Amino acid sequence: MRVGLLGLGRIGAFHAATLAAHPLVDELIVADPVRTSPYGRPGDPFEADAVVIATPTGTHAELIVAACERGIPAFCEKPVAGTVTETVKVLEARGDNRVQIGFQRRFDPGYVAAAAALRAGELGELHRVHMVTADPAPPPADFLPMSGGIFRDCHIHDFDILRWVTGREVASVYARGANRGAAFFAEAGDVDNSAALLTLDDGTLATLQGSRYNGGGYDVRMELAGTRRTQAVGLGPRAPLHSAEQPASGAEPWPDFVTRFEAAYRAEIDAFLTGDHSPCSVEDALEALYVAEAADLSLREGRQVEVAEVRR
Repeated sequence: MRVGLLGLGRIGAFHAATLAAHPLVDELIVADPVRTSPYGRPGDPFEADAVVIATPTGTHAELIVAACERGIPAFCEKPVAGTVTETVKVLEARGDNRVQIGFQRRFDPGYVAAAAALRAGELGELHRVHMVTADPAPPPADFLPMSGGIFRDCHIHDFDILRWVTGREVASVYARGANRGAAFFAEAGDVDNSAALLTLDDGTLATLQGSRYNGGGYDVRMELAGTRRTQAVGLGPRAPLHSAEQPASGAEPWPDFVTRFEAAYRAEIDAFLTGDHSPCSVEDALEALYVAEAADLSLREGRQVEVAEVRR
């Protein structure tokens, strides 16, 4: 098949190499206003049989709709759009077209194994969940005003994987944040450290911590505590987490999200090219965005927010 790729930034360049090496891809057509790629020829990506969208967030909605209007299956990096209203409009415009959204943690072997263990009853009844997402260094200052804030930009991955692994919906959120680093976070109306308490629709409690300044490395983990055992994702030798009782592993910590989830990124593209349905739909992305909206509202108003409140 021919595949069109829009956007050749960091993740777009990674997707270009993945697509060019995939046995089902005969031709890769790339489009970026300033960058080129050795893995494809420039051209109109909508002339292809499928498109992969890795452009800035503000362009996602119109490009997904453009693909749907042409009847072309589309893979798009998260989010679908910057707001709930825009995301709902994309959902309405999608019709029967296949659209897959890039929440790569669903394809990570650790999260897949944890979900399977929970659903098989190996953990017993789930009582608690804990999640961490911490970047080793902050994003550029000019990115923040368009990012949507730490809960929409960063923790939306946690909200999606929480739903996917547990099979439950988030009912309410109480979120807090702090500014411990550069002034440009506060100037953009954002925080650089975050915490949240989430209550699932069956009463299960989930906690979340995040940071833009995790000096040890890129840290993404999830703990699922059940009545039979607790299972953790992300506690391998490269996790930037040191025990006070045990010597360090000596392994180099994960430096960034692309390196940590390299296999997952390739697996989600393979699922898009070979599957006949979307393993992460626009509806899934909208549900995660509802939780992010509730968390952001909670942060700003200093109160617990029911997800149903933002859903309305």
